[in-house]
Amino acid sequence: MFTRAIAATLAVALGTAAIAEEKTHSFTMATGWSGGPLMEIGAQAFAEKVAQMSDGRIEIEVYPAGTLGPGLKVSETVKNGIADMGHTWMGYDWGIDRTTVLFGGFAGSFDSERMLHWIYRAGGAELQEEFRRDVFGLVSMPLFIRTAEVFLHSRKPVSTLADLEGLKLRTAGAWLEISKNMGAAPVTMPGGDVYTALERGAIDATEWGTLWENQAPGFHRVTKYVIIPGVHQPTAPFELVINEDSWAELSEADQQLIRDAAFMTTMESWLTIGQNDAEALAFFRAQGNEIIELDPEVQYEAREAGLAWAEQIAAENAWFRKVLDSQKAFDELWKDSGKYRNVKTRGAE
Repeated sequence: MFTRAIAATLAVALGTAAIAEEKTHSFTMATGWSGGPLMEIGAQAFAEKVAQMSDGRIEIEVYPAGTLGPGLKVSETVKNGIADMGHTWMGYDWGIDRTTVLFGGFAGSFDSERMLHWIYRAGGAELQEEFRRDVFGLVSMPLFIRTAEVFLHSRKPVSTLADLEGLKLRTAGAWLEISKNMGAAPVTMPGGDVYTALERGAIDATEWGTLWENQAPGFHRVTKYVIIPGVHQPTAPFELVINEDSWAELSEADQQLIRDAAFMTTMESWLTIGQNDAEALAFFRAQGNEIIELDPEVQYEAREAGLAWAEQIAAENAWFRKVLDSQKAFDELWKDSGKYRNVKTRGAE
């Protein structure tokens, strides 16, 4: 009895000591967003989940775009140690290495369901982490994903290739080059500047997020037309970047906690956006917007232009080739999935 009592006391003492040894952390997070779903169900939701899962040991203070650094340069802010981590779209760094758009989505990407499978079950997340470390010296993992975006909120009707000619549109990533080759006049700017640019007529149109996400910025108040579907961006995974020194402060268990929180936040964002998008068309119609579906010719042309662009870049960029080949192999594996996953129904579009 005495021996058992001592053993029990020692077990409690050791357990208490182990708990006491768990470190607390206070991190800062830079973001590319001033608010909206990317902040609320992305960066902020992730920070809250980490705090909950760590019983408050790991705190992440989230800052809006422009507070710690420029909204389009979150990765630079994190790399320089101004922030411990950041929430961004990797494609903003396409000027440094165009491989970033393969992880962030472009006109040649598959849809979000396939992208999620590629990321989490076909090696995409591992490639993303390896690429970011190798080229940028950052720790990286997916955090948040969109379904297909709205093609444009536009002051002018757009449905044909001819309508794209000379159209001044705000965009980012690969679509800057691809849309220019299709006749448009693209520019890039942070999301917070887009409303004013549209209101003043500095641009004719913008792409930004999905139907639901675009309610918050209010583009519908300064444009008449909602153009769908988002052929330029069939999917849009976003990214958590972490400074290597800050990452090294975490134990292996806490690193896994961060990965788990990022995964859960990503899946929850996909489900939330998908459901709310289904309700958003009625909102825009009620606001007096006209919904225009792009001609099939534009949809085919955009994807083909995206794939052709990707092959050109892959010919001269080894990392781009490696990631593109992985995605193409996945696409080939899934080519017949519609036959065994989708059941035809009458009247289905």
